[in-house]
Amino acid sequence: MKRIVIILPSMKQTPKTNTTIALNRKAQHEYFIEDRFEAGLVLEGWEVKSLRAGRVQLDQGYVILKGAEAWLIGASITPLQTASTHIHPDPQRTRKLLLHQSELNKLIGNTERRGYTLVPTVLYWKNNRVKLEIGLAKGKKLHDKRATEKDKDWKRQQQNLFKRQRG
Repeated sequence: MKRIVIILPSMKQTPKTNTTIALNRKAQHEYFIEDRFEAGLVLEGWEVKSLRAGRVQLDQGYVILKGAEAWLIGASITPLQTASTHIHPDPQRTRKLLLHQSELNKLIGNTERRGYTLVPTVLYWKNNRVKLEIGLAKGKKLHDKRATEKDKDWKRQQQNLFKRQRG
């Protein structure tokens, strides 16, 4: 038995690429990120338009768990000048994160019992939806930050040496 599939113009598949909107580079410097979770965001229309224009900052943002729900606090989405006149945009608005219940339970257990914190790391598009990668992280001490910088410098020097040897 043969199956015939007809693809209508409105059903065309879009490329399934992840396009990065914003990175939180400060999170890699300040924390050891041990596990990562993908969460959806509840956004308003003006926020999506601002994200398409790349007007977002994650470096001051953090995630809290309250009432078995996850919330993004402190991330700034700057409104466009062309925002509608009847909307009063709030750039620092608290935004709800969409996670599965099993993921929420795991995050609640780790943050309350083991002393982890939740940090937004990457904001990106996935199949025309905005996704936020949050990291389950432990804070770094000053000597850990120094060691990380030393390792980065050493890797950079190795790359330069390999390039010189080849060229």
